[in-house]
Amino acid sequence: MIYDAEHLGEEAYALVKELFPICRSLTGRGVRETLARIARQVPIEVHEVPSGTKVFDWEIPAEWNLEEARLIGPDGDVVVSTNATNLHVVGYSQPVDQTLTLAELRQHLHTLPERPDTIPYVTSYYHPRWGFAMSHRRLESLKEGTYRAVIRATLEPGSLTYADCVLPGSSADELLLSTYICHPSLANDNLSGIAVSAIVLRELARRERRYTIRGVFAPETLGAITYLYKNGGHLKEHVRGGLVATCTGDHGGVVHYKRSRQGHAEIDRTVEHVLARTGTPHRLLDFCPVGSDERQYCSPGFDLPIGSLMRTYYFDWPAYHTSDDDLSAVSARSLGEMIVLYLRAFEVMDVNRCWK
Repeated sequence: MIYDAEHLGEEAYALVKELFPICRSLTGRGVRETLARIARQVPIEVHEVPSGTKVFDWEIPAEWNLEEARLIGPDGDVVVSTNATNLHVVGYSQPVDQTLTLAELRQHLHTLPERPDTIPYVTSYYHPRWGFAMSHRRLESLKEGTYRAVIRATLEPGSLTYADCVLPGSSADELLLSTYICHPSLANDNLSGIAVSAIVLRELARRERRYTIRGVFAPETLGAITYLYKNGGHLKEHVRGGLVATCTGDHGGVVHYKRSRQGHAEIDRTVEHVLARTGTPHRLLDFCPVGSDERQYCSPGFDLPIGSLMRTYYFDWPAYHTSDDDLSAVSARSLGEMIVLYLRAFEVMDVNRCWK
C-alpha cells in the first residue's frame, strides 16, 4: 500500500502534543486519562488489576495520584512546582508538608551536575520516599534558610491499569504491538511510541489481514509482567512475531532495530528486510536483557519473538529521561517515517509464505 507519511506523522505529533501535559506514572488517573484519549484512535479494552495482586514474584503496588507538588523558599517564592513540569516531583513520592533547612532538604533533591540546565526524570516506585528534581543551576542558587516542601499526593489501594485491543484476522495466529504508558511529560520516551502504536493499529484495523493483530498499552516493566501473567499462555501459543514501540520520534537519522532474544526469528528477518529495501539508514542491535518491555516478552519463560524498532537507541540518546525530552525533541516527519516502517513490517509478515 501507499502511505501518506506526512499526514500520518502530523496526526501522531498532534497526539503527542495532546498527551504531553498529563501526569502519568506506574498507576493512577493519568494512565486512565491517557488510555481514554488513545481510545479515540483505536478500540481498546481497559483492564484494572487491584493493588496487592501477585503477578509472578511481583506485586501490584498502591495506586499513586498527584494533586500538586511545590517547594517554597525562605522568601516565600516558589522554587519548583509541578505546574511548570511534572518532572519536578519524584514519581511515587509520599505525601509531605514539611519545613526543612537547606541542609536537610538537599537529601531530597535530585539534579544532573554534568548538565546544569536539565531536570532529571526520577522515580521511586518500590522504595518509600519523597523528593524533587530540578536543574543543578537552580539548586546552586538556593540560599540558606527554611524551606517548605509540599507534595499533595495519595498512595492508597487502587489498581494498575492497562489496555489491549484485538483486531481479528483470518488466522488465530497473532502479531503483537506493545508500548508503555507510564512516563510523564517525556515526548520521545515514550509519547512517540504511544502515538505511533495508536496510528499503526488504527491503520491496520482498516484492512483485511491474515494475522490477528494484538495491541498492548501498559506501564513499562510491571505492566508487561502483569500482561504476561494474565495472557502469557495464549501469547506463547499464538504470537508469531511482534514489536515494542519506543523512542520513535526523535531527530536521529539512523533507525535502530533491537532483535528478539531468538535473534533470527521471522520478525527479525522481516524488519531487516524492510529497512534494507526502503533504503533506511539503520543499525542492528543484538538482544540484551536491559531496555524496554522486549526484555519481559523475551524472558526465558516465554521467549516470544519480539523485537524493538526505534530511531535513536535510548541509551545513546542525550535527552533520555530528562526535561530535554520535550516537544521539540520529536517531529511529525520522524513519527510519520516510523509509522510507515511499522506498517511495512506488519504488511510483510502478513503476506510472507513458505510455499511447498
